[in-house]
Amino acid sequence: MSAKKVAVVTGANRGIGYEIARQLHAEGVKVIATSRNPDEGRTAAASLGVGHFALDVTSQPDIEKLAAHVGDGIDILINNAGISMKGFDANVARATLAVNFFGAKNVTERLLALVRPEGRIVMVSSGMGEVSSLSPALQARFLDPSLTDRGLVELGESFVSDVAAGTHAEKGWPSSAYRVSKVALNALTRILARRLSADPRHILVNAVCPGWVRTNMGGPGASRSPEEGARTPVWLALLPPDGPTGGFFRDRRPISW
Repeated sequence: MSAKKVAVVTGANRGIGYEIARQLHAEGVKVIATSRNPDEGRTAAASLGVGHFALDVTSQPDIEKLAAHVGDGIDILINNAGISMKGFDANVARATLAVNFFGAKNVTERLLALVRPEGRIVMVSSGMGEVSSLSPALQARFLDPSLTDRGLVELGESFVSDVAAGTHAEKGWPSSAYRVSKVALNALTRILARRLSADPRHILVNAVCPGWVRTNMGGPGASRSPEEGARTPVWLALLPPDGPTGGFFRDRRPISW
């Protein structure tokens, strides 16, 4: 009998992350559920019967500890941890990108060497991350197939500095840090998929819009349950070898960037 696949799910103490962990566990995957709040995370993991690891995705020391914890290798990484803050200013922009984009980027970069052959990386994004919210010039920069990691980081940093200067609107940015964080996360997905296309491990990387889900972030009036929101991320985590890579999906169907 083959060894169980190992999955790391960030932000798994509640909402979509909790449900992703539950569904993967039900599929026979060994799940390590991470959370910024250790007590909440341990309680959630215990209720699921899965492992837990305390992780603040904005803390590099935490990320290093996680890498040591999963040093034997992982098969699935689901970057689900995310925030949506009230208000809009440079502090909100900086904090939102720190979790939703830079956090996912830093976790992925650190764990990438530990992903085993036929591994899967899933970015839990949002339809709000479609590039249509940007000016045509910014759309072209984010969608440029030659965009590098460094170039993407510079775009994220320029958004924060433009918000701080009060010039973000004239520069083509929306007044939503959450939107920009997900635009950047989607761009990271494309960059990673291109980079890994030549990797002999055959790792598939995709982004997913779970839809409007009844969570603390989505609110009680959302149209979907966490169970429904988790289905496509779990599907992407368990893709067969001939599955897609570098795509953006909702309800198991590709959608526009």
